[in-house]
Amino acid sequence: MNDTHPTLCIPELMRILMDLKGMSWDEAWRITKRTVAYTNHTVLPEALEKWSYDLMQRLLPRHVEIIEKIDEQLIEDIVSEYGTLNPEMLEKKLATMRILENFDLPASIADLFAKPEESSVDETSEEVKSNDEVTVTEKDEQLDGEETQKNKAVNKEPAYIPPKMVRMANLCVVGGHTVNGVAEIHSEIVKQEVFNDFFQLWPEKFQNKTNGVTPRRWIQYCNPDLSAVITKWIGSKDWVLNTDKLAELRKFADNEDLQREWRAAKKSNKIKLVSFLKETTGYSVNPDAMFDIQVKRIHEYKRQLLNILGIVYRYKKMKEMTAAERKANFVPRVCIFGGKAFSTYVQAKRIVKFITDVGATINHDPDIGDLLKVIFVPDYNVSVAELLIPASELSQHISTAGMEASGTSNMKFSMNGCILIGTLDGANVEIREEVGDDNFFLFGAQAHEIAPLRNERAAGKFVPDERFEEVKKFVRSGVFGAYNYDEMIGSLEGNEGFGRADYFLVGKDFPSYIECQDKVDIAYRDQKRWTKMSILNTAGSYKFSSDRTIREYANDIWNIEPLEIN
Repeated sequence: MNDTHPTLCIPELMRILMDLKGMSWDEAWRITKRTVAYTNHTVLPEALEKWSYDLMQRLLPRHVEIIEKIDEQLIEDIVSEYGTLNPEMLEKKLATMRILENFDLPASIADLFAKPEESSVDETSEEVKSNDEVTVTEKDEQLDGEETQKNKAVNKEPAYIPPKMVRMANLCVVGGHTVNGVAEIHSEIVKQEVFNDFFQLWPEKFQNKTNGVTPRRWIQYCNPDLSAVITKWIGSKDWVLNTDKLAELRKFADNEDLQREWRAAKKSNKIKLVSFLKETTGYSVNPDAMFDIQVKRIHEYKRQLLNILGIVYRYKKMKEMTAAERKANFVPRVCIFGGKAFSTYVQAKRIVKFITDVGATINHDPDIGDLLKVIFVPDYNVSVAELLIPASELSQHISTAGMEASGTSNMKFSMNGCILIGTLDGANVEIREEVGDDNFFLFGAQAHEIAPLRNERAAGKFVPDERFEEVKKFVRSGVFGAYNYDEMIGSLEGNEGFGRADYFLVGKDFPSYIECQDKVDIAYRDQKRWTKMSILNTAGSYKFSSDRTIREYANDIWNIEPLEIN
């Protein structure tokens, strides 16, 4: 089960085995658990779905019956494992782990948590006031009582009853024989945070399976120029089926002939992309500039906003310099964005508009010329990716640490000799390990620091960097058009509240990010060094083939053997 969308296959398989095949509950449950496994692809709430119990009851009453039985069985397992000596701990476990949310516990279990009623009788009594102290008549008392009852009736509001829900992620964990994340850091978060109570109960269920991508599409098919260079220097096409052989490129990384051929392949791909951008956006860009690309779903945690604010800062600094100073201090860049925003995700739509507004201003500024271009590629899809990725030189994977499960575009870019700038998040951690620390531009807070940083913000202790404040003020000045970006910028301000307080830590990571971008410029000026970094990225990407991932699933989860073809 990839995330919680297909969770109904658990009760459906149980229904088929029991109602159509005549099996007992125990036999059907044993087969179902052996059949089903759960892969968690993200820790975001939208993938840890909760479905309406009432809706499911109306549409799928038999499936709900089965889910209720699984929930009862889970309660018995939890009580059996932890006993009843610590009712407070047991109550917390049940509240977190149950499949059914906002449901009463079975009577036999609920009795364990029953608290003795407090006596309503006041054992101390005051002396009765003397008759001469009474200042109201019996009629007054009666009217007073009626008024009190009336006020009570007016003020009494019905208690909020939370809706009954089915926690599909919990059902996945209970019904699956394995649970896995899709990168090492993500799998640790799954074990230690998202499903920690389940991990404590069933540690043997939990695994990691780092994602992979196919080199047939993402190098051989979409980048024939680079494929030819790789084949020539490795000595065969075996790397297409056995990506471990890509590591052999490491021994040639300093070879000037390889570096020259490598740069020629990259330049060829950049020229193809230049033509595509002209055709689709009308913008002309310089193929000798650095191609800096961020393409992925538009989401606040992926932090396209951090990228574009960094570009705004770069633009502002350029405008403060003379033409000679600009040329001396900045490497020419073409900054390319692409991705889809969910139709009702208003903040994501604002970010897309902001990117296009910034691009419209910078791209028509005669002072800047080819030193900086900003382009949002329309209708981003796989076919567009097959043009963008081979031409990329720097790729941004800059999510708030701990929020990106894995990512796969980072693997595709790295395979194509693109150098990544990013946080220690998702598969970035493993990519950096394979390509080498010196061949990855690292910045930002780490996953274990995120919660304390948010608490610091909530306590009003965060002090923003003056460069971040400078950029926000520049945006609000109206330099990028008449649109009011107060809502977007406001999300980065304040210490609490929905849509406020910079939940994704753009302001916190901003100084680290722009300083890292300075290091990118320095490295790019030394083309020999940059080309070596590019070669070592491709060489280090061998681990991230989907062939390796599928083998691990087959061996450790599916328990199947490969079919030998003669």
